[in-house]
Amino acid sequence: MLHVIARADNDSVIIEEKSFFHMKPELNAADYQVIPGRPYPSGPVVYDQGVRFTIFSRHAHRVWIALFDSVEAREPYWEYEFDPRRHRVGDMWSVFVSGVKEGAYFLYRMDGPWAPEKGHRFRSDVYLLDPYAKAFVGDIHQGTMKCVVVNDRMDWHDDRRPGIPMKDLVIYEAHVKGFTRHASSGVSAPGTYRGFIEQIPHLQALGVNAVELLPVQEFGETLLGSCSMQTGQELVNYWGYSNIGFFAPSCRYAAQANCFEHLDEFRELVRALHDAGMEIILDVVFNHTSEGDERGPTLSFKGIDNVVYYLLDHGSYLNYSGCGNTVNCNHPLVKDFILDCLRYWVAVMHIDGFRFDLASILGRDQQGNIREDAPLIARIAEDPVLRGTKLIAEAWDAGGAYQVGHFGGVRWAEWNGKYRDDVRRFWRGDAGQKGVFATRLLGSADLYQHNGRSPEHSINFITCHDGFTLHDLVSYNRKHNEANGEGNRDGADDNFSWNSGIEGETDDPAVLDLRRRAKKSLVATLFLSLGVPMMLGGDEMGRTQKGNNNAYCQDNGISWFDWSQLEANGEIFQFYKSMIAFRYENKALRRNRYYLGVSMVPHADTPDLAWYEADGSSADWHQEEGILACRIYPCENQGIGLYLCFNATNRPVRFVLPAGAWRLRIDSSACGGLDYFERATAPAVDQAVVEVSGKSVVVLESPVMGISR
Repeated sequence: MLHVIARADNDSVIIEEKSFFHMKPELNAADYQVIPGRPYPSGPVVYDQGVRFTIFSRHAHRVWIALFDSVEAREPYWEYEFDPRRHRVGDMWSVFVSGVKEGAYFLYRMDGPWAPEKGHRFRSDVYLLDPYAKAFVGDIHQGTMKCVVVNDRMDWHDDRRPGIPMKDLVIYEAHVKGFTRHASSGVSAPGTYRGFIEQIPHLQALGVNAVELLPVQEFGETLLGSCSMQTGQELVNYWGYSNIGFFAPSCRYAAQANCFEHLDEFRELVRALHDAGMEIILDVVFNHTSEGDERGPTLSFKGIDNVVYYLLDHGSYLNYSGCGNTVNCNHPLVKDFILDCLRYWVAVMHIDGFRFDLASILGRDQQGNIREDAPLIARIAEDPVLRGTKLIAEAWDAGGAYQVGHFGGVRWAEWNGKYRDDVRRFWRGDAGQKGVFATRLLGSADLYQHNGRSPEHSINFITCHDGFTLHDLVSYNRKHNEANGEGNRDGADDNFSWNSGIEGETDDPAVLDLRRRAKKSLVATLFLSLGVPMMLGGDEMGRTQKGNNNAYCQDNGISWFDWSQLEANGEIFQFYKSMIAFRYENKALRRNRYYLGVSMVPHADTPDLAWYEADGSSADWHQEEGILACRIYPCENQGIGLYLCFNATNRPVRFVLPAGAWRLRIDSSACGGLDYFERATAPAVDQAVVEVSGKSVVVLESPVMGISR
């Protein structure tokens, strides 16, 4: 690719882009020559002869580019001030510096008005990170973080995106570090991208086909300034929801510490997941940055153009994120920044989808009001580069917006928080939950059908990183967040959890048995539901956080996967595996149309779906107890009908079966390999009734006469 860059004397030089990999920068500052650059694209661009540096600032009066000879260096070995007459086009500042190589460390300085009441916070004495930098090294809080000049290109070796239809996804949510950091993981590089690769066979054995990673974009980790009241351990922003480098994979998850090896390591992870037939979805945080409010540090955006990048009210930061500031997402320039970032992750890093943290903020205008026609949300949906990308919204924010069922149109799926809460309440035994449970099981038509969406728009989950693990959900009535150092005031209070009779860990056999059944019934519900199931990584091995429902600051054994527990919890792992396989086997559970309760077969009087009481009568939605059965007659299920029996009470219940040659496929109460049967070996149910234990699910199947496909 050829570029022409104008010199001051109006001559021109032809510069050819070339790939560089891990070249040590040569520090020949005396030989550097500076000429005007190009105003687009932003960020550093590598050529044979040097590097072009381009950055936006509307309100800066002076801009400097600074080069450093080491990560630890506090002062640059070379610094150059842009000439606004030669190096500025509109609001874009750009220079080409010949002699600079890939691998160079750089930062900016900017000077401009200091008028906080008007939103301006320029400080000429502070070095700033480039928002478009593709790599960072060093420690942001020790003041050593530097941007690194890198070349974007990589030989992907014919990497192919799996292209899995949304309705067929089974998502596994995990933290890169926590997945393998524990010594029990047995990997060669614990807590890294490469460590994650080594455990991909575990995900293959489980059967998931998509991995959703908690934030991997560069973030400010040590922000809390406090220690655990229990352990004295320094608390850090472990989850990563505090971004500062939106284009850059975090260097803290690299196995190799030298220069920018982490770029290749991250891309190796993407390629390895694709080779294993799995998509990779990134949890992205465009709603706030790690700069916080007026008390927070100036790291990048504040010092580049605070009034453009953040939502302000007379200079004060509007805080719809709960983290001190809110990104001005629908400012035209910020919108372009976010779109450029998403395109980069898709086109250059081969990412398959995104989950947008606190996505309602993406719909707030420059005054902080929610817009139904938010430009950014519509633009992301229609962007041609992102067109085949999965888009998932966390459809709420900390400012009171709650848009589950009403976010963004047909391109956007949503984390269905109502599914989580309603399923939990049903299995907890709350009265009057039958109707809403049935609605959630069948894809939440009440939320999505009205605006032309379908079951695949509902991302169903019972547990996620934010809240109790599956084990803790049935072991604790209340949160136990003392280790977070906030007096147990942090984290949600309404968890719809239950302790099964004893708070916390116990060796009581009756309580343990009840918890075992409850966990498996929750798992069964998740994979029997229409919509896209998402499971919390580690639940398949019985991971516990000891009742902590907000482990955002726990970079330790509270959050890390203890792989030694996998064998001890082999039953729950096998049940996850079986339920995922059952879901893949039955198209009836992956359909992208809502059931209508009417016959889909000509001249047949059998509805596609019907609900029943345990005695075989039609479902009474006013009945308070959590006892319910569902019969499915789908043409797309190879002529196999399903009968689902749910018993959320603590006592066994006998369900009367419809006429048919029923065979037992699933019994969540059973153990010893009797909780799941393959179709070929499923035992016949000889009686007209089946007994379902308390807190249990039973699934039967039978051929449906006259229906085959």
